[in-house]
Amino acid sequence: MRIAVDALGGDKAPREVVTGAVAAADRLGHDEIFLVGDKELVRPEVGASAPQNLSLRDAGGPVGMGEEAASALRARPDASVAVAAEMVRDGEAGAFFSAGNTGATVAAALLRIGRLEGCRRPAIATVLPLSSPVLLLDAGATVMCRPQDLLNFAILGGVFAQRYFDLGGGARVGLVNVGEEPGKGSNLAKEAHRLMSESPGVRFVGNVEGRDIGSGVADVLVTDGFTGNVVLKTAEGVAREILGMLHSAMTGGAISKLAAGILRPGLIGVRDRVDPENYGGSFLLGVRGPVVIGHGNSGARGVENALVGLSRTGAGLAEALEGALAGAHAAPARGDTS
Repeated sequence: MRIAVDALGGDKAPREVVTGAVAAADRLGHDEIFLVGDKELVRPEVGASAPQNLSLRDAGGPVGMGEEAASALRARPDASVAVAAEMVRDGEAGAFFSAGNTGATVAAALLRIGRLEGCRRPAIATVLPLSSPVLLLDAGATVMCRPQDLLNFAILGGVFAQRYFDLGGGARVGLVNVGEEPGKGSNLAKEAHRLMSESPGVRFVGNVEGRDIGSGVADVLVTDGFTGNVVLKTAEGVAREILGMLHSAMTGGAISKLAAGILRPGLIGVRDRVDPENYGGSFLLGVRGPVVIGHGNSGARGVENALVGLSRTGAGLAEALEGALAGAHAAPARGDTS
C-alpha cells in the first residue's frame, strides 16, 4: 500500500501529522508513505532519521478549516489535500489521508478520484467505540439523501464492516429510526426500509432506535448525513461529559481519591475505549480509492492509528465495494418477478 498523507491538514499540522506518519512508516515497513505539502513547512518536522519508506511530495498549503471547500480548491488547485487526491487518481498512491477540512477532503476525493459506478453520493463511515463497536454511516458527507442512497450506504457499510471487524458471517445492517416497526419514521426511512429488506446484498435487521445503538443488535447503522453527524457528535459529547463527571467525582476528597486509585485501571480502560485516537479517522466510502478523514484535532497517535488501519483495510477495498454495488443493482429484489 502506498499512502499519500496531507501533511498540512488539521489543527495540529504539520508537527503531529508528520510525527504520526513517521511512526506509522516504522510500523508499516513494506508500505510507502508520502508526506504531501509545502516542503519548507514539512521537511523540518521530519528530522534527519526518517524511515526509508517515507518521502516528501511538494505541494501548496492547506485548505483552512473555515474555508468553503469548493471555492478553495478552485482557487488553489495545488493545495496539499488536492495533490494527495491526485496521487491516488494518477496511480502514484493507493489511498490518502487528511485530518484537514472535511468538506475539502470529500470534494477533492470526488473531483480528483471520482465516484464508484452505481454510487450517487459518498458516505463517511465512522466507528462508534461502544461496548459493541458499530460502524455508523453517513456521518456527514451527504446531508440530503434519497432512499436509494441509504440502500447504497447499507451495501457499502456491510462490505466495509465485514473487512474492518473481521466478521465471518457478514455484517448485520440496521436503519436508524424513531421506532422498530417498519412503518415508523419519515418517508425517506420508510422507503429505505423497504429497499433494504428486499435487497439480497444487505443482511438487514430492521430499524434501530437511538437507545439501542450500542446494544449490539447491528454491526452497521445507516442514516442520512445530517442525522448521522448529530448522532456522532452527541455520542462524542456525552462520552466526554461522563468522563469529566467521573474525574470530578474521583478527585473530590480523600476517600474519593482512594477509590480512584483502586478503580484507576478500569477507568483508564474505559477512557481508552472511547478515545477517538484509537481509530484515527473515518473512511469515505463510495469513491474510487480508499480515503480516510482524520479528526481535525488529531494528534500523532491518531494519525499513526489511522494509517495503520488504512494499510490493513484499504487494499482492494474500492474494487470490493464496486463489485458489491454492481451485484446488488444487477440482482432483482426479493419478490420481484419482472
